[in-house]
Amino acid sequence: MPRCHTDCVERPLSQCFGALGRCVGRHPLWFLLVPLVLSASLGSGFIFLGEMRSRASSIEDQFTPVDGAAKRERLVVQTNFPREQDGPGQRFSSQRLITEGTYGSLIVTSTSDNILTDDAFGKILKINNKILEMEVENHQNFSTLCAFNGAQCLTNAILELSDTGTPGFPNIIHYPMNNGVFLGTSVGGVQFMNQTSNQIKSARAVRLIYFLREEDNATLNSLWLNKFIITASQMKETEVDVSYFTSLSREEEFENSAKSITPLFSVTYALAINFSIWSCMRLDCVRNKVWVAAFGVLSAGMAVLSSFGLLLYLEIPFSMTVASAPFLILGIGVDDMFIMISCWQQTKVKNTVEERMATAYRDGAVSITITTLTDAAAFALGLLTPFRSVWAFCAYTGTAVLFCFLYSLTFFGAFLALNGRREASNRHWFTCQKVQEPGESASRSKLSSMCCLGGVYDQVTGTEKPLPVNSFFEKFYGPFLTKGWVKVCVVLLYAGYLATSVYGCFQMKEGIDLKNLASDDSYLGHYYDDIDEYFSQYGPSVMVVLNNRDFKYWDKSAQDQLERCLETFESLTFENKSLVDRQLTISWLRFYLLFGKSRNLNLTDKRTFGDNLSGFLKSPSTNLLRQDVNFSVPELKIYASRMFIQTVNINTANDEKNLLYLLRETAKSEVCPQPLEVYHPAFIYFDQYAVIVSNTIQNLLLATLVMLVVSLTLIPNPICSLWVTFAIASIIIGVSGFMAMWDVNLDSVSMINLIICVGFSVDFSAHISYAFISSPKPTANEKAVDALVRLGYPILQGALSTILGVVVLSVSVSYIFRTFFKIMTLVICFGALHGLVFLPVFLTLCGVCGGKVQDQKGNQEGVLDGKDTSKNTRSSTESRGMTGSPGESKCSKSSEANILIRNNAFDPDCHED
Repeated sequence: MPRCHTDCVERPLSQCFGALGRCVGRHPLWFLLVPLVLSASLGSGFIFLGEMRSRASSIEDQFTPVDGAAKRERLVVQTNFPREQDGPGQRFSSQRLITEGTYGSLIVTSTSDNILTDDAFGKILKINNKILEMEVENHQNFSTLCAFNGAQCLTNAILELSDTGTPGFPNIIHYPMNNGVFLGTSVGGVQFMNQTSNQIKSARAVRLIYFLREEDNATLNSLWLNKFIITASQMKETEVDVSYFTSLSREEEFENSAKSITPLFSVTYALAINFSIWSCMRLDCVRNKVWVAAFGVLSAGMAVLSSFGLLLYLEIPFSMTVASAPFLILGIGVDDMFIMISCWQQTKVKNTVEERMATAYRDGAVSITITTLTDAAAFALGLLTPFRSVWAFCAYTGTAVLFCFLYSLTFFGAFLALNGRREASNRHWFTCQKVQEPGESASRSKLSSMCCLGGVYDQVTGTEKPLPVNSFFEKFYGPFLTKGWVKVCVVLLYAGYLATSVYGCFQMKEGIDLKNLASDDSYLGHYYDDIDEYFSQYGPSVMVVLNNRDFKYWDKSAQDQLERCLETFESLTFENKSLVDRQLTISWLRFYLLFGKSRNLNLTDKRTFGDNLSGFLKSPSTNLLRQDVNFSVPELKIYASRMFIQTVNINTANDEKNLLYLLRETAKSEVCPQPLEVYHPAFIYFDQYAVIVSNTIQNLLLATLVMLVVSLTLIPNPICSLWVTFAIASIIIGVSGFMAMWDVNLDSVSMINLIICVGFSVDFSAHISYAFISSPKPTANEKAVDALVRLGYPILQGALSTILGVVVLSVSVSYIFRTFFKIMTLVICFGALHGLVFLPVFLTLCGVCGGKVQDQKGNQEGVLDGKDTSKNTRSSTESRGMTGSPGESKCSKSSEANILIRNNAFDPDCHED
């Protein structure tokens, strides 16, 4: 029966691309102009950039899970405890806010050991007065915009501690509760009189918070908060330091940090153009590919313009993370350009342009199809992530990869054909004037020959001459790497690499630090540092919400159950550290039962419980608790209620993760009535810890599986696939471990890069292993050298072009873009290390398909993977002729499989068994 060896997909695909190449060679102007018009048309979508950026400017929307549990918990709180209208007579409670609220905050720190001195207090009062006196539109100031505490503006508790008539603090201040006022978030860096006392001896910092009303005041509030930032930035007080923050700061600074990346685009494209020109420059004034290289970079730029414009037309929000995509696309586009130039250089120079284009496309187009499919598939899987920042990046970048592929085959291919026509007529690369061929004139000086002679090619292979750089891998590096003692060193090096990587994985931190969303020089960094240093002892005050309208609060067993539940929360610990301060718990039911006990009321009786509840909640001393019970009076129906527990010792991201896990686990335990929810506005951001690891692992596994399917389809060799799997896993472990040691957390930003990691690791691993397996050389060592000769320089060239695409991000003042640079550098470096060092050695040690075997007649025949390789085998000279100049053997990077199937290793034809 008919059987096809290994190219049942690759071969017809190659023939289709060959036909396309011939068409491009015949009608280059059409393929040049149509992409230009298309790119210009789609690029007009950038007029919507501002609108799409504003849609994606919310940090919560971009960097928290779309379906996070905290968002569901917030909805429960919003439904049962709607915020009362702001106004005189209402008591504002920041503890009961469903969101952060609208506010400005100052942290005043002392340059001495104590901020609680009369002199320091005088400076704090002066700073406070400046804030209160600020005016915005129509003489609006804090007194007209403030949140109310009864009939007065909500004030800072710390300012009320001064003795009457004196401008200083009292001699005795207790911490954290002082005369019923909680000072845990107002005074920081506290030192006590002694170990058993709660009396403050000294403190390093005081925090002032100015809350504004949110009802119908959005515009005025924004004006006031912006004025607040300006005023705070101008505060220069001796002996004290001031840091500041507003509820709008994160969003504004996040938006500003995106603008810092704009100047780096021009630097990146300048580097790419120079590197491309240098790589494609030849001394031959006819074979020089300078203009081809420049148009290759232009092609990548057009891909970015078209893809971004298209998605902007489709109203896809433009997240800040997308701003790093052009740097990556530039590297991919330049890489594809090198492949196409390489495959062009390997064609017969005496053939017609159409024939050369057909041949180049048969090799190069299949090559870049493999890399395009792997990269696009990785980005497509990234669309499954629950983070919109990752989703937007993958959508824009994946689309750009496809446009990059399209323009490489059309726009860039068309210019390559036009350049081929120039070469065919032996014209100068710059002046386009005809020059003499080397054999047409007498000897000239070297300078004269470089300027006035051209058209040299290899008389043996009929292709353009290779550069000497390829001989380095054949004569020096390859033989050196295959020495026995070098292999031992490489194995030991890999063991050290793997051990270090695994160790790093266990050191990995999860979650994105919110201050990293602003630029390094932002005022946010100073404020967050002060918070971490002075106000980290007390964490969020967490709502414990009982959303059960059938719960019988007056029933003694129900009361006992709720009390046991609350005590379970209060006893939570982690690593021998208490997570809750039981002295600061706020429970309306506890207070109500104490009230009933003091009045000799039987609050286990439903009628008594209901008749006294409204009066209790209206008392001046307890009216804040009225906001904690959602009930109707006539039938005593309590729809929901909430209590508060004060968390402590939450200093790190790991503490936040464990706190969230323990709270939710306790809320769902049998000891608590159901349904019970725990909520704090910060949990919206803590939710990333719940999904980041599992989602990253899921995406990596799926991406690896897809990479294998693509590899098996277009380079269908099972042994090669095993080595691809090994290399992908090894590179991912290495990148994950080393990024942890390079101060990069596992968050939605680094998740993007780990997804990219899978696609790029295929480029280095699949083709070096396939080149080894398909090499006609008789021994494993010779196969390794042969694979390195074919692919060594292309791997280096591809790695360098990609790194140049992102290197300028290393100087960015934004954590997001620096993270992109760090992980991409690790991906490329470890990929190249596997391709050039680890895989060649491991393949020789395993002896995969190495050596010749004898047939039954005793004749030596080249057998590879059970298939006859004695046919269609080129001489080593001819094979070496396929690996040319910088970029010449680049088509071997991915199309090595294509070339080897047709020319070296396998009979390309299907035959009868």
